[in-house]
Formats: sequence, C-alpha cells, structure tokens
Amino acid sequence: MSVRQSLLAILDQGQCYGYQLRAEFDRRTGSTWPLNVGQIYNTLDRLERDGLVEKGDVDDQGHVYWEITPEGSAEVRAWLSSPVERAQGTRDELAIKLAVAATLPGVDVGQVIHTQRRASLTQLQELNRAKYAGANPDGPEELAWALVVDSMIFQAEAEVRWLDHTEERLKRHPQHALALELSTEKPKRGRPAKADVAVRDDAKQASR
Repeated sequence: MSVRQSLLAILDQGQCYGYQLRAEFDRRTGSTWPLNVGQIYNTLDRLERDGLVEKGDVDDQGHVYWEITPEGSAEVRAWLSSPVERAQGTRDELAIKLAVAATLPGVDVGQVIHTQRRASLTQLQELNRAKYAGANPDGPEELAWALVVDSMIFQAEAEVRWLDHTEERLKRHPQHALALELSTEKPKRGRPAKADVAVRDDAKQASR
C-alpha cells in the first residue's frame, strides 16, 4: 500500500510526529491524496507492530516522534526498487457499471455512456485548468504536485477514449441481443469445481 510505504520513506529521512508526517506527505503529493490524522496514527501503529518503526523522543509540546528501524529502511529500499504490481481483474466502478448495464434489459447504455463522458470531460477540463494555473513547476513541491496531476490527466484522457471505444463496440450489437435474463439454474455453494472451469474454458476456445 503506497500510503504505508510513503510514510516509511519519509521517516527514513528523519524522525517525525503524526501531524508532521501528514504535512510532509501532502508536500510530496501536492495534497492530491488527503489523509486524516487518524489514518496516520493507525498506519504508524501497524508499522510499529510489524517492527518497522518505533516511538522515539517526546518534545515539550507532547509530540511523540517516530523513528524508522533498520527493517523499515530495508522495506523502503525494496519498495523503491520494485515495480508496482497491478491486481488481476478490475474493481473499477465504471467498468463494472457499464458491464452490468449492458446486460440489463431496457437500459439505454448509450445514455449511460453519454452521461459519464460528459462528467469525465468536465473533470479533464478542471485538471488541465489546475495544471496550467499552477506555480513555477521547477520547485520540488510544485513538481511533485504536477507529477500527480499529470497522472490524473492521463487517466481521465484514457477513460474518455475507453468510453468512445465502448460506445462504438456496443453499436455493433443490438441491445436486446446483449440482455441477460436471470438464470433459472440454481448455483451451488462454494467455488466452481476446477473440472467445471476447465470445461467452460475448453468451450470458449472451441467457439473461437
């Protein structure tokens, strides 16, 4: 999880207390991923449980400083030197929404796509305005903010392209041909048997 690893990486630069960690995280991400203090301390508790950080000094104002352990520093190095692993499958709400909508009788999927495209284009415009209204991108904090905003812009652009692609693909199929009625087959408890999965896979291959 990037929040956990990011907080560890900040602590690898020196000890911090909770509010200080939140401020440092905001500085390095352009405040694009807001964290509350409760999340910070919950993460610190888990990191302490795992032996990656430990409590250090307490200042005159009662701030408890957290310090990284050698094991924590090793995890930071491993995180920075490893690629981000993307989970198989998707939990993207929009993809699931359109997949379900396309199989529901009587649903105008084209209108669903149109509504989403309008919202996605509005978000893209807002992101571009925010980017070009930013301060000098040569400073470290401004550069960090620009990197995150650029990522969000590319994601929004990709979403609009995917919506266009989906709309064109669905135009090739009559809506009634995609509708799925509720199955009358009673599902069995538990996961499908491996043999059943293999049969379905073979059938799919044969139909191609």
